[in-house]
Amino acid sequence: MLITGSTDGIGKIAAMRLALMGATVFVHGRGPEKCRAVRDEIWKASGNPKVKYFLADFSSLHDVVHMASAFGEIQNHLDVLINNAGVFPTQREDRNRHLSVQEYDLCFSVNYLAPFLLTHLLLPALRAAPSARIINVTSAAQEAIDFNDLMTFQNYSPMLTYARSKLALTMFTFELHQLLKEENITVNCLHPGNLLNTKMVRGIPSEPMGDAEAGADAEVYMATAPELEDVSGTYFDRKTPAHAHEQAYDKEARRLLWRISLELTDLKKRTTGP
Repeated sequence: MLITGSTDGIGKIAAMRLALMGATVFVHGRGPEKCRAVRDEIWKASGNPKVKYFLADFSSLHDVVHMASAFGEIQNHLDVLINNAGVFPTQREDRNRHLSVQEYDLCFSVNYLAPFLLTHLLLPALRAAPSARIINVTSAAQEAIDFNDLMTFQNYSPMLTYARSKLALTMFTFELHQLLKEENITVNCLHPGNLLNTKMVRGIPSEPMGDAEAGADAEVYMATAPELEDVSGTYFDRKTPAHAHEQAYDKEARRLLWRISLELTDLKKRTTGP
């Protein structure tokens, strides 16, 4: 099982719980010292030596490519991919836009383009598993995408770019499900809870409302629940199927976003989509 953004918050807690179940767990983070510390902490607490880590800064799509390549060098299949990594585009009192290495909006790149790219690159490993699950961690905060201003360069606000990035990830979930529905891979997304007590939430001008453990519980459920074996193409509010933003059900909008995303990630040179 590979969990992105798992050196802190709900991703770290989920990694710990899955390791306690005996799973081979790959954690991911940006800093080598933090990754090693988390790996060692999980080793010690779980007694499970099958915990490794990958380094990648998701503000760089090149790092995403290198991470996928590194995974393929040591592992030939992947049972569960949890696209958990995410950012909110501002710290308290900071309203300046942040850009990725590719000069895309940072939030849109980390929250959407990075998992879009990573998932595509890991599809061979997911297809090699007897059955596999892709779980995209999105949010109930979703706002309609303006395709004339995809990354909210006009009328920018931190909340708007965040909400659009999370809707994009939801739309990706639904479209990928259509692509893979005849295969042995399920694709779902979930809202893990409102303003959970994580590092990301503590950095925004709002007080935490929920416990990070509850979000991790939802991720572990999505990764392991037997009753979800054949469930795919669904948006969950924690553990309950729910209704996403209306635009997520617009097939033409989803396919337009897919085509644009292939170009933005350079995947258009490697693959075709629906």
